Amino acid sequence: MTTRRSLPILLLFVLLATRAFSQAVTPQFLQLTEAKNRWADSVFTSLTPDERIAQLIMVAAYSNRKPVYEDSLVTLVRTNKLGGVVFFQGGPIRQAKLTNRLQALSAVPLLVAMDAEWGIAMRLDSTVRYPYQMTLGAMPTGSDSLIYQMGANLARQSRRLGMHVNFAPSVDVNNNPNNPVINFRSFGEDKYAVARKALAYLRGMQDNLLLTSIKHFPGHGDTGTDSHYDLPLIAKSRAQLDSLELYPFRQLINAGAAGVMVAHLNIPALDTTRNRPSTLSPNIVTNLLKNELGFQGLVFSDAMNMKGVTKYFPSGQADRMGIEAGMDVLEFTEDIPAALAQIKQAVVDGRISQESIDERCRKVLRAKAWVGLDQYKPVVLDNLVRDLNPVQDELLNRRMAEASLTVLKNEANLLPLQRLDTLRIASVSVESESITAFQKMAANYTQVDHFNISSKTPDSTLAQVHESLKNYNLLLVDVHLNNIRPGARYGLQAKTAGLVSELVATGKAVVTVFGNAYVLDKLTFPADTAQLNYSIERARAIVLPYQLTNYTEELSAQLIFGAIGAQGKLPVTVNQRFRTGDGIMLQPIGRMKYTIPEEVGIDGQFLTRQVDSLVNVGLSQRAFPGCVVQMAKDGKVIFRKAYGTHVYDASLGVEPKPVQPDDLFDMASVTKVSTSTPALMRLVDEGKFNLDGTMDDYLPFLKKSNKANLRWRDVLTHQAGLKAWIPFWRDALTGEAGQPGVTWKPRTFRAKRSKRYSIEVTDSLFLNRKYVKTIYKAIKESPVSDKKEYVYSDLSFILYPQVVKNLTGEEFEGYLKTNFYGPLGAATLTYNPRRFYSLSRIVPTEYDSLFRKTLIWGRVHDEGAAMLNGLSGHAGLFGTANDLMKLVEMYRQRGQYAGQRFISEKTIGEFTRYQFRELGNRRGLGFEKPSFTYSGNAPRSATPASFGHSGFTGTFTWVDPDPAYNLTYVFLSNRVYPTRNNNRISQLNTRTNVGEALYQAIKRGIQ
Repeated sequence: MTTRRSLPILLLFVLLATRAFSQAVTPQFLQLTEAKNRWADSVFTSLTPDERIAQLIMVAAYSNRKPVYEDSLVTLVRTNKLGGVVFFQGGPIRQAKLTNRLQALSAVPLLVAMDAEWGIAMRLDSTVRYPYQMTLGAMPTGSDSLIYQMGANLARQSRRLGMHVNFAPSVDVNNNPNNPVINFRSFGEDKYAVARKALAYLRGMQDNLLLTSIKHFPGHGDTGTDSHYDLPLIAKSRAQLDSLELYPFRQLINAGAAGVMVAHLNIPALDTTRNRPSTLSPNIVTNLLKNELGFQGLVFSDAMNMKGVTKYFPSGQADRMGIEAGMDVLEFTEDIPAALAQIKQAVVDGRISQESIDERCRKVLRAKAWVGLDQYKPVVLDNLVRDLNPVQDELLNRRMAEASLTVLKNEANLLPLQRLDTLRIASVSVESESITAFQKMAANYTQVDHFNISSKTPDSTLAQVHESLKNYNLLLVDVHLNNIRPGARYGLQAKTAGLVSELVATGKAVVTVFGNAYVLDKLTFPADTAQLNYSIERARAIVLPYQLTNYTEELSAQLIFGAIGAQGKLPVTVNQRFRTGDGIMLQPIGRMKYTIPEEVGIDGQFLTRQVDSLVNVGLSQRAFPGCVVQMAKDGKVIFRKAYGTHVYDASLGVEPKPVQPDDLFDMASVTKVSTSTPALMRLVDEGKFNLDGTMDDYLPFLKKSNKANLRWRDVLTHQAGLKAWIPFWRDALTGEAGQPGVTWKPRTFRAKRSKRYSIEVTDSLFLNRKYVKTIYKAIKESPVSDKKEYVYSDLSFILYPQVVKNLTGEEFEGYLKTNFYGPLGAATLTYNPRRFYSLSRIVPTEYDSLFRKTLIWGRVHDEGAAMLNGLSGHAGLFGTANDLMKLVEMYRQRGQYAGQRFISEKTIGEFTRYQFRELGNRRGLGFEKPSFTYSGNAPRSATPASFGHSGFTGTFTWVDPDPAYNLTYVFLSNRVYPTRNNNRISQLNTRTNVGEALYQAIKRGIQ
């Protein structure tokens, strides 16, 4: 039986046994092939004792300084025959050139290092920036493979740049919120998570031949002092250090870490010598790290110019003491000649043995052999920047940012936002004077009005903003903090905190804080203060992306709207309200996600080249002045680009401004599948409309006409015998259009608006409001062919607004906006867009020289629809490519979108299938489908399951739900500008060929 008295002895025995028998793995760089070992031994033999010491020194280098600096650096390296260089600020081309220059003069190739914890961009411009380690710390366990991939990608970039060592990862456990130097550089305060994530990062680098250096030994997380400026004191017991700080180091050493960087820390529990930094302590470097923990790799010092070491030990002396303590490599020695002299003298004096120097030199040479310096090649400058910025890293960055997003509050499950038609949304960006990436992305999902305020905004302006915000029932508050360091209050100005508090106090705020997690404490007031209602925790929802980047901004907005979910967990404790592990899981609800082609397995460069080429041919041949192309696969928008200009030139009084992705186009006959068809599908679901009923069932005025018994299924597939179209406007003339003396018939048109003449066709042409009856009568009396063959007809679609009104009692446009466009967030889908949008956002169509005698701009191009007050079921709808895609994406999702069912799956299937294939009719109900023999009406690779429609003005949309493709596609243009006689877009087959490019990109995949 174990007595209480024997327990401490037993625990001590277990602790000592654990230390003594830790299984440190020999680092890979010490397990060389025979050829590489021979190279290392040969080089070692060629070196003098002094040159062997020089191999242990890494000089600091900058590639952004003047030639005189570079010349002095070259002299320093050549004269002292140094072993390595650690690079700081600069650019990739400049650094590569300087690296090549330094390597060319070194008999033994230099070991090139960098402190690149979050990628080479930590030091160099024009390179990839990865997330901070705290951001990675928020990612769920299942995302560790992404961290591994980050390490692997960084290793490949480093080697391409001629680098061999990354002083990373940081394995410090950050359990001190006021830590000024580690903080966001730590994976968090959970030692197990820190060890696991750091190991994934380390393995990614080392598996791809990049040396690593875990840091800052023996643990820099629990200090309020920055070792760059002073010597921090770690006043912890050995037992505390063992249980927390040393845990990640032990785990990674046992996993084969190549290097360990020792910090400048004063730790009395490990070395009682007054003011001795750990870098200069034999007890810490040799006894603890090498002997007790069994570390066999390279021991690097932290930068030897830091005040944490030089405050008490000047350069030269400190370097000598570091080598005496057991250091293998000294980084950023300030006075290299003095350091070499003192180390040489220490060897002469017997304080350091030559054998010890030789052992460390051999270790450095083996590391050089392992990274390939036994077969050194200069850095190739051609395509260097391109190679350092592969698109795969953009995808990886997106995935990591997405995985880290953390929702800390979600009152009444507000997120993801649903029922957009019930929300009046304002986005309020705090501390950004221009529209942010977050705001732009939010506007992709619905109508969002933007406000931008900052600590510099005048109080009078703030008062106006607050007054305006009373008109909204939801505020998306994005707080932009450009500093992540505690010494700067994480970039939070006192007035900024007040602005956020006032917005939270409205009770309408969803707050997204782009900044350090610890800043939440500055926005949380204690419960015993009168300001409790102003605390950020009173927000309706809180989203924490940890950083301010385009990725985090765009993805945070996508999370709020339900395109992506939330998985992140807070990696640190901020205060009693926000603690480690907090994070609410959210699932996506099926709204479109905006990403890059590579996320769905498509080579973006290939797709872009194909689409650009096809569109540019159309532009060069003046098939259309401009267009917008938008493509999605699997519900993810992967291509969205505007081309050309609104018009060719200013000859018609319109400036040829560049087309923008959010410009509105006249949809022309795409209106049929965007208005009439969805309305009918919903009525079928409600049992109000029978596809096998007859026309007079729902349009009583057709009774006893030649259309009374026409079956709707035949009508919707254009085989009921209806006439193709009727030129209604010509029937209002006294003679042939364009002939001398021809005028409008009495009681048809007037030049000014009046109660009777209220249908606005142009600014100076108004139609009698009762003329619609004449149009309906013309349709009623039009002939019907006895041949039940396919003839595309507009006539029935002109009547569907009346069908909807007869069956629902609602006006057509209101019905569509209430049941479809509003809930979808497709705010720009509308008739008569001049009511809501400036002409600068609306693309002109044709100059009508016969009927309206003016440029058609912001009014429907189709003459019949124009005489129906711009509103018809066959033409008249305007909108953006993005909003049209929401509708057709709902079709692809078999009638649902964002968790809401719009149309039953059965009805969608019925309307989008071939109805009369046996008769050679390729149509669905309302929808166009691929011809049985390729005719250019659809992309060549379109499957039988696909469907869509084209429009006379140069529009096109296509949906293919076949699992092999699962795509949606929108093409909007104004090919009728300045005249409809221009049919080059069809001759070139631009619209369907561009769609085919997406099919081909999917088939090709990422090569």
